[in-house]
Amino acid sequence: MLLFEESHKYANIFLFHFLCYYKFMMLIVGLGNPGKEYENTRHNTGRIILENIAKNNDFSEWKDNMKLKSLCAKGEINNEKFDFLLPETFMNNSGNAVCQIIDNVKKLKNLIVVYDDIDLPIGSLKISFNRSSGGHNGLGSIIKKVKSEEFVRVRVGVSPHSPTGKIKKPKGEEAMLKFLLGKFKEDEMKEIKKISKTVTEILEMISSEGKDKAMSIYN
Repeated sequence: MLLFEESHKYANIFLFHFLCYYKFMMLIVGLGNPGKEYENTRHNTGRIILENIAKNNDFSEWKDNMKLKSLCAKGEINNEKFDFLLPETFMNNSGNAVCQIIDNVKKLKNLIVVYDDIDLPIGSLKISFNRSSGGHNGLGSIIKKVKSEEFVRVRVGVSPHSPTGKIKKPKGEEAMLKFLLGKFKEDEMKEIKKISKTVTEILEMISSEGKDKAMSIYN
């Protein structure tokens, strides 16, 4: 009887720490397409950035979670804990992976989606909350599956721009798709690596001080 009570006590302690760990865990989703042919493409910006952050911080190895249809990694940034998720469902079905974790409204406050934005110049970003998909199919899939727009997004610019900052977007649906599925140039990849450091700071700030503080500083 004494042995049972002792083991029960330690089980409760373990459960308490387990729940505390996951109560404050932020889920960060990096949008893109799986497969070698899509590596380093503009539409994979979200995936690239999360891979950069995981590589440069204290994160586990990426693991293929077949149930979640995603690659997953856990880690910390300045003692703030995060779950990273890269959907393996292809961009248009990203919500199929995300909705298995974000299965109720309460969990939405812990969701941050990182993705490419063709309406922003490369080297820039914007933090948004509770907005429409803006035509981004991956984000639209998530909104549809979690049945809400009330979550944070980090939109990362991928469009070239003139010296004055004017965006140069391709015209026409076919040209747009070709551009998004095209690979970053070497100098553009350097910009994405730089912006990855900023996204790292943003994630840590949102987790520790909230989205409003991060938006006031980085937008």
